Amino acid sequence: MKIKAIAFDADDTLWDCQSYFDGVEAQYVSRLLDYGTPEEIKAALFKTESANMSALGYGCKAFTLSMIENAVQMSDAGIPASTIAEIVTLGKSLLNIPATPLPGVEQTLAHLYRHTPYQLAVFTKGELLDQENKLQRSGLTRYFHATHIVSDKTPEAFRSLCDSLKIEPQELLMVGNSLRSDIIPALEIGAHAVHIPFHTTWQYETAEDFSNDNLITIHQFSELLQICT
Repeated sequence: MKIKAIAFDADDTLWDCQSYFDGVEAQYVSRLLDYGTPEEIKAALFKTESANMSALGYGCKAFTLSMIENAVQMSDAGIPASTIAEIVTLGKSLLNIPATPLPGVEQTLAHLYRHTPYQLAVFTKGELLDQENKLQRSGLTRYFHATHIVSDKTPEAFRSLCDSLKIEPQELLMVGNSLRSDIIPALEIGAHAVHIPFHTTWQYETAEDFSNDNLITIHQFSELLQICT
């Protein structure tokens, strides 16, 4: 690989995020048990989230609005205002997750930043302010030459990333946990990719495993050093 830049997904690649969403969803379900079974509530919420995706995008604010909308629908608009307030509080709690780097992340980034010629970039999707704040809380900002936060990771967004880094697509290595968002669109433009599966994945991000000559799968973030040094 003739790589000039490495781009990193943020949530569930650099720090744990989905576990906190799963925790909030579990508490949300417990508040709606008068209106359906846990399975019915989760399925209805995911349907609402999916329908809202094109308008609301990704992140905790979109998730909170979908939780409220779903609660109103499932209760036929009978859900108490006090429960809506609790749902809002649950959603807002996601704005303050720790963003503690996952094992091996900071050490690996520090080595790549200090001892290799690669440009290092954060390339993540979601809400601008929320993602910027998580990056600041993580303490990892100093290891990146660039930060790109987009509404969605489409092939066009990957091409724009390459243009901003002044590289060709084949000179980019994308590192992330989501096959659907991080890996597949990167491979579609001819970039290289490293998949690091996370222990939990949002249903919307699931995709079938596949092989590609430009794809490597690892299971520890520190294994990047074996590939990139």
